[in-house]
Amino acid sequence: MDNSKDVISRIVMEAVLKTASKHNAALPDGFSVLLERPKREGQGDWAANAAMKLSGLFGMKPMELAAEIIGFMENDGAIGGVQAAPPGFINFTLTEGWIQETLKTVIELGYAYGSSDLGKGRRVQVEFVSANPTGPLHLGHGRNGAVGDVMASILEFSGWKVEREYYINDAGNQMTNLGKSTQSRYFALLGRGDAAPFPEDGYPGDYIDVIAQGIADELGDSLLSKPLEETLGFFTARTSGRVLEMIKRDLDDFGVKFDVWFSEKSLYSDDLTERTIAILKKRGYAYDLDGAVWFKSSAFGDDKDRVMIRSNGDPTYFTSDTAYLLDKYERGFDSLIYVWGADHHGYVPRIRSVNEALGKEDESLRFLLIQFVSLLRGGEPVAMSKRAGTFVTLREVMDEVGRDAARFSFVNRKCDTHLEFDLEVAKETSSDNPVYYVQYAHARICSIIREAAARGFSVPSCSSVDMNLLREPCEIKLVREISRFPEETAKAASSLEPHRIAFYAASLAEAFHSFYNTLKVLGESPEVTNARLLLSEAARVTIANALRLVGVSAPEKM
Repeated sequence: MDNSKDVISRIVMEAVLKTASKHNAALPDGFSVLLERPKREGQGDWAANAAMKLSGLFGMKPMELAAEIIGFMENDGAIGGVQAAPPGFINFTLTEGWIQETLKTVIELGYAYGSSDLGKGRRVQVEFVSANPTGPLHLGHGRNGAVGDVMASILEFSGWKVEREYYINDAGNQMTNLGKSTQSRYFALLGRGDAAPFPEDGYPGDYIDVIAQGIADELGDSLLSKPLEETLGFFTARTSGRVLEMIKRDLDDFGVKFDVWFSEKSLYSDDLTERTIAILKKRGYAYDLDGAVWFKSSAFGDDKDRVMIRSNGDPTYFTSDTAYLLDKYERGFDSLIYVWGADHHGYVPRIRSVNEALGKEDESLRFLLIQFVSLLRGGEPVAMSKRAGTFVTLREVMDEVGRDAARFSFVNRKCDTHLEFDLEVAKETSSDNPVYYVQYAHARICSIIREAAARGFSVPSCSSVDMNLLREPCEIKLVREISRFPEETAKAASSLEPHRIAFYAASLAEAFHSFYNTLKVLGESPEVTNARLLLSEAARVTIANALRLVGVSAPEKM
């Protein structure tokens, strides 16, 4: 059965077509009726802006056109009231039947409430975190991980077939410097620090000391007598392996699991770079000059062409990115989502130019750029971590505030806004802490249901409840909030805005707390108690679904 939004959209579209016929006008190609929630209370349940979009075409003022469209509407019972509102909106109020429709849908669908077939089973890859295996994850990686994971969950909930991928940057100079860092610490531990100076671009965190100590405990001084060049590969492989294990452990404890861990090295061992360059040359977008291979990026607005293979035969990072993009397409994905730090914004046009050079649709490539995170304690900046050497680690934050608070806080802002994460706020048990506020709403409902059971009440079936008893303003507002969840998940999926779900969860929790503080659920007549129990259970299911998308627990007690 169509929901109220679909019904109203159809009614408005039919009225618009009749209006166009009267004026002998043709609607613009692709025109559709869009409904949105009114901005303020008292403006109805839905609003359409069709009159404002078409006023120029019809040569009428928006308010006049809105009135004419309303005159052509044929109400099939879903609309309780309709009126034109400045500057030309058509506002709709639903009949009381929408309350029953909403609550029945929530109860029947349960944990599927809010899901959709928006993705229609298409394959999408979400690549996120992808931190170099050179040290522990920091706050920025944590925000990237939360955003990427929540975005993937929303897409799955919306009918996409999602694959989560971590790209391991295990090639290049940073890996050499990582190996030299551990090598130097190993020599220093055994009294030969002068023989292996610490590299200028080395990694000073105490995790390097721990890895070096482990090697010394295992192998003693057996590596001291060998040339540094001969043992560097061992130190690099051992250190990167240990760091990657640490990263995986931190992500697992953070609730982030990947389907694929993709090694940059494989791009070279599997000859992907050579094939990519060959394809670009064939399409006229790569060429040889002065012993090097170049990508014709100037053809896509770049100020100059970019080197892919240097004259000494070494590939650039750009080459890896190019081959990696081709590999993704060859694995059959319909859409690719990159979740990057904001400092990578300059790479976006480069990847888009390669995408076009490979003959791919621009719409298949999307980017989420994550702004930086500042860590505070009671409003004051937190000093850097000794363990990491230059930053506070995700592990340290998780250990102090817990996974739930960290995850929710990381997605409770738009990705493109700077985030100030206050450790003290994240630990508060008050409404100032957004995750606590939402979780407490769920726990409070569970407490109500437990107390109801002790008094002989259980959550009733929809057919046994008189929905007309739910008429108080705070009850109506709560039902409205519950009914918004499918819209918010669809918007979050289509616009790649995971923060919408955290915002929505807080808004729904606020509506429930207001309902609970205004009215009694228990202690009323059995009929009213049953109606409010059903409403509370619908709110609980919806809150739990929203929290699950954010990767946060829905506790039954707090």
